[in-house]
Amino acid sequence: MRLHRLVAILLLLESRGKIKAKELAEALETSVRSIYRDVDTLAEAGVPIVSTPGPSGGLSLMEGYTVDLNSLHSDDVVHLYLTGLGIYSGAGTESGQKLKNALLKLEKTLPDAYKPDLHKAKSRFYFDDTPWWSERPAVPCLEKIRSALWKSHKLTIHYLKPGGETSLRSVRPYGLVVKQGEWYLAAYCEKAEEVRIFKCERIAEARQEEEMFEIPADFSLEAYWKERNESFKLSRRENEQYPVVLKVKEPGANLRDKLDILHEALDKDTVLLTVNMYGYEAACRDVLELVAYAEVMAPKELRTFVRRKLWELQEWYAE
Repeated sequence: MRLHRLVAILLLLESRGKIKAKELAEALETSVRSIYRDVDTLAEAGVPIVSTPGPSGGLSLMEGYTVDLNSLHSDDVVHLYLTGLGIYSGAGTESGQKLKNALLKLEKTLPDAYKPDLHKAKSRFYFDDTPWWSERPAVPCLEKIRSALWKSHKLTIHYLKPGGETSLRSVRPYGLVVKQGEWYLAAYCEKAEEVRIFKCERIAEARQEEEMFEIPADFSLEAYWKERNESFKLSRRENEQYPVVLKVKEPGANLRDKLDILHEALDKDTVLLTVNMYGYEAACRDVLELVAYAEVMAPKELRTFVRRKLWELQEWYAE
């Protein structure tokens, strides 16, 4: 985590010329004391950083010294950007957010040679940090997919359908989305003749083709993903209805984020929430996370399931 901050400080000193410790702390969302500790670490590593007191003072690199941003490879800058978004490592972590904030301030000062690649990274990778599922499935072909996406080469993929059947697809990768650790490929499917979402863990094989393509100028990865997200939620509401009534004292924001709320009503000093849990099996899987702060009122079969599970737990922990 600290390594990201050290790199960000070095790049900001290079790009700004002189910056106050307080401004660095605000940019990296840390304390001034931590900034000075990091500066000491950089100095011990041989980086000549000068601290000038007074209203016009601040931290700067010694005159004549430069880390030479122009000597960085484009891949290094892109990797820093994606790490800041949480694409490579530390997704959703404090260090990822800090580096992202630093990079946002750094974008305007990067040498012109890097700007096309930076724009490409921003348009082809989108990090969705909203909750979904917590599993971390293996993605065997991820590097091949990323390589084809970056080089704008077509892909031939063997895609596993939910029922286990495999289909052969020729696709043009438009972008990758990371949602709660799961990877999704937005790609133009030549068979379907439209852009579709492919879950990367279901891509059993991938082969990069020689043929290249261009992404339509009006395609926005973020806009497409958000539109598909809403369509997915609407289709689940329409096709998988399983209303569950929960009684809660105060439905906080954390609870609301977890639930697909269909209706809300006051009942004296409590709130009755009618939520869609999409089916009995899905409800049995998810409802036990809610019993600490919500009482299941209906349907009867789910209330019976919860009662039985609570009785089993009581038996396990009885002395």
